[in-house]
Amino acid sequence: MSKIRGKDTTPELIVRRLVHLAGFRFRLHRKELPGNPDLVLPRLKKVIFVHGCFWHGHKHKSMPKTNTAFWEAKIRTNMERDKQNIKELKKIGWSSLVVWECRTRKKRDRAKLARKLLTFLNG
Repeated sequence: MSKIRGKDTTPELIVRRLVHLAGFRFRLHRKELPGNPDLVLPRLKKVIFVHGCFWHGHKHKSMPKTNTAFWEAKIRTNMERDKQNIKELKKIGWSSLVVWECRTRKKRDRAKLARKLLTFLNG
């Protein structure tokens, strides 16, 4: 697990590029906000999380065959922490969007993702 990067992942770089091309400027990984969001747009009071599908429990089809109980507990804890972070952000007046890793993989899905990002940032 120590080899898994938490910052500057390929899906995160794709989202950054789309947001930047749309004309928005952002800060990265602000530790003072709950959940340490991947992209922070302070002027708009909006944050974007880029979540890995396996680590955050989105449509993962298979669990590892070994140590299954550990992985199920870990993913469940991550999901609960994510919900809590979003709730805390909302409480202090920030809007948040979660972008899933699987939505950044295919180039044809990126146009849809770009529209979703624009809707969130302009709304």
